[in-house]
Amino acid sequence: MTTAADWRRGLDAVDAALIDGYQSGFPVVESPFESVAAEIAAETDRDLTAEALIDRVRRLHEEGVFRRFGAVLNPPVIGSSMLAAVRAPEERFYEIAEVVNGYRQVNHNYRRDHEWNMWFVITAGTREKRDAIREEIERRTGLSVLALPMLTDYYIDLEFPVVNRDRFARESVAGEDASATRIPEESRGDLTRLEAEVLLAIQGGLPLSATPYRDVAADLDADPEAVLQAIERLLDDGCIKRIGCVVNHVVTGFENNCMVVWDVPDGELDERGERVGSLPYVTLCYHRPRRPEHDWPYNLFTMIHGRDADAVDEKVDELAADHLPVDHERLYSTETLKQTGAHYEDLLTE
Repeated sequence: MTTAADWRRGLDAVDAALIDGYQSGFPVVESPFESVAAEIAAETDRDLTAEALIDRVRRLHEEGVFRRFGAVLNPPVIGSSMLAAVRAPEERFYEIAEVVNGYRQVNHNYRRDHEWNMWFVITAGTREKRDAIREEIERRTGLSVLALPMLTDYYIDLEFPVVNRDRFARESVAGEDASATRIPEESRGDLTRLEAEVLLAIQGGLPLSATPYRDVAADLDADPEAVLQAIERLLDDGCIKRIGCVVNHVVTGFENNCMVVWDVPDGELDERGERVGSLPYVTLCYHRPRRPEHDWPYNLFTMIHGRDADAVDEKVDELAADHLPVDHERLYSTETLKQTGAHYEDLLTE
């Protein structure tokens, strides 16, 4: 696999246009690669066929630059999602990680340099299933789980330019307006059966073919036009965040990331969350509950991704000095224990 030090080697203008330009916005049409190939050919003044573009996506995936090609789902909108943490004794750390990672519904797990040293995400089709998994992890490990469902989304997007020398994510893009979006803990109940079937079919990625949506329809024995319409509705409703090539930010150099937790006065939370979420170096900003029973006073979470630790620390210092003059802690990610897309098994009900 390509490493962060050499991942640019061999890239040309077409690769660069594909990597930075199509992390989202892949057309929902019969032959999307034809449309994208035509757009990139015009942009780069190169000849490019759909077949050649598919080969490039496949190569970049094999080299580790892309994690996958397909849809990025939005767990809080589709079902029920929770950030969770445990204080794992060092002598049992990997034993506990094996238990946690054994759940298909756990799609991210990281070691962080903090007393709460294992942080993972549980995503399920229902709140009941999510909470049952949390309780089972507690029972099997003998550890209390710090349960932190998202309450408000101010800004969440891990789509950013990487074919550059930027020190931190979003550096070369203008700040975007952030807004407070409340996240209900109850799962959606209004998915049609076809929409649920489509989500289950594409949750691991789309077929890397000239007609990926038609291939999904064939697997479901469904009408291709109906599948295209279902995907458009899922995009419009926010169940699907984007469709494109999902970049591996670690391989592409953004291997330093820090989750910073802040103790913001409740009355100032929306104002400060929206302001901070609009900053060009903040990749995630959201509100989660305090947990005083676990001595956890923090209610605002931010993430900063950078190519080196000094750049990340510099931006956290800037946040604390100019935007969030409150108590905070910095939790650096020191090891990736699991990282996959969200998976659902219980969206379909009879």
